[in-house]
Amino acid sequence: MAEKPTVMAVQKALEGAKKRNFTETVELAINLKDVDLAIPKNRIQEDIILPNGRGKRISICVIGGGELALKAKDVADLVITPDELGAIADDKKQAKRIANSTDYFVAEAPLMAVVGKRLGTVLGPRGKMPKPIPPGADPSGMIDNLRRSVTVRTKDRKTFHVPVGTANMSAEEIADNVEVILKRVSLRLEKGMANVASAYVKTSMGPAEKIL
Repeated sequence: MAEKPTVMAVQKALEGAKKRNFTETVELAINLKDVDLAIPKNRIQEDIILPNGRGKRISICVIGGGELALKAKDVADLVITPDELGAIADDKKQAKRIANSTDYFVAEAPLMAVVGKRLGTVLGPRGKMPKPIPPGADPSGMIDNLRRSVTVRTKDRKTFHVPVGTANMSAEEIADNVEVILKRVSLRLEKGMANVASAYVKTSMGPAEKIL
């Protein structure tokens, strides 16, 4: 049976990349057409769970107190209590460091307004505003999903990049991830795949291979 075109393109991208002394990220570049991204409602920002995960550790910060903080201690990479929130927000350098080193934030629902007010200027531009979670809920399921997720975010640009895995994953695993993202993106576009001009896959420092 012939290999699928997506698998073949990913395989070529992996084979065309030079050997590095670190594991490269594999990225999907999508170019849109006939979409006016100056209009905010046409922009895409969506978290997509990848069938085969990201191929690397994704860091999660939980902002919350009491029972949620206790439950998050064993499953999150960082827990910020309401008492600690103010001090972090006041220290812009520390706030930026946490924002840059954390992939996703989860916050206790009643704290969302406070987090938005105190950390919104740091998290908002990075597309990292927290996902709300009910007080006292078990965050492990949400955290597990986020560790396998990517955020597709166009802003106002017709060309955008999405991580789809790492160079030590198989071409088939990465191709599955690519196809899930393309499908989800097409569902958000008025004309579906007709609004996608082209799509390429590449390692972060390697040559690009055309998928569409």
